[in-house]
Amino acid sequence: MECALTRGWGPFYLMERIPLEFARYRGHETTWVHTSAYGQAGDIMVELISQPDDVPSVLRERFTRDQRGLHHVASFVDDLPAAIELERQRGHQIALEARTTTGVDFAMIDTVPTLGHLLELYKPDNALKDFYTFVRRKAENWDGSHPVRLLR
Repeated sequence: MECALTRGWGPFYLMERIPLEFARYRGHETTWVHTSAYGQAGDIMVELISQPDDVPSVLRERFTRDQRGLHHVASFVDDLPAAIELERQRGHQIALEARTTTGVDFAMIDTVPTLGHLLELYKPDNALKDFYTFVRRKAENWDGSHPVRLLR
């Protein structure tokens, strides 16, 4: 987080212990507990993600608790099942399929061998797009105060 703030990115909106209605990690049902902070870096939304435990997950397969790095790049797709199938046809494994408690389905595709990071795909959702707009607007003319803001 400190690196992001020293670059003037933010403010970051922190969501702790994000609940998932459903999660399948590498084909197996799982419970994935994670925390994310969402901020803006120019035209790019940045998600800082952490996990409080060492349960196998899309985060732990890439990084230990003490490591940092680029985990994923996210993209909206019009048809999530079709996009997942296309990635399978391209030879990529589906690392995670999940649904938030608000009904947003998403997937993380293992593109590490080709892109160096995972690819997160999800269908545009009005509430999610509104949240992204909210974060972007809060970053405009941000004066650096209150860099981390808790969302409930």
